[in-house]
Amino acid sequence: MILVVDIGNTNIVIGIYRDDELIGSWRMVTKEKKTSDEYGIFLLNLLKYNDIDYKKINSIVVSSVVPNVMYSFENAMKKFFNIEPLIVGPGTKTGITIATENPKEVGADRIVGLVAAYEEYGGPLMVVDFGTATTYDVVSEKGEYRYGITSPGIQISADALWQRTAQLPKIEIKKPDTILARNTITSMQAGLVYGYIGQVEYIIKKVKEELNNENIKVVATGGLGRLIADETDAIDIFDPMLLFKGLKIIHDKNCKDKK
Repeated sequence: MILVVDIGNTNIVIGIYRDDELIGSWRMVTKEKKTSDEYGIFLLNLLKYNDIDYKKINSIVVSSVVPNVMYSFENAMKKFFNIEPLIVGPGTKTGITIATENPKEVGADRIVGLVAAYEEYGGPLMVVDFGTATTYDVVSEKGEYRYGITSPGIQISADALWQRTAQLPKIEIKKPDTILARNTITSMQAGLVYGYIGQVEYIIKKVKEELNNENIKVVATGGLGRLIADETDAIDIFDPMLLFKGLKIIHDKNCKDKK
């Protein structure tokens, strides 16, 4: 079995593959001050609770955009699973050519999402990942990643509203029935969600316009992606499992002898 892990700024998402089947997935809050023992014990208990024998895990692949977590997490994998994890980064075989100005600056999670989308849906395509930040990444028909756009995520935008204003409350992020709000809560929800739909549609439109290509397929993923994807025709596919799929593909490209 293969343990796949993506460490994001907000959450750590964890999956288990048995052969090519994802048999379980979970998430935990990213906390930089956890020790390797805390990570290891948490994962062992998680697997035990789900009747998964940790001794049958023979490979681990990790992508991360939180460097301060990696020392403890990587040591946990070595200590509790006795496995040297594959860390997605420079030198990792992915099948995607990173052709940006500074390839080493590209987040591992963005690469993982692009790998899965390109493998499954082909290019040219754009991956829109609704995470802590919302990222828009474009891959050519030949698998070349050249362009990326980054904007504040929906949750960041919502948090800024209530944290930076004296009278606005913390709200649930959901689309109100109408944009014509008549109270504070729905006015904030309308601005956030309808405003974000507008941002997504404009960025996708502008990318296609500047690349002079209307045939770019748009694949969305990420925690709040469904909320937006269901409200716009600009997104062709919503795939919540994109990161898990990408990690598995990268594992198979780099660890052919492990099963």
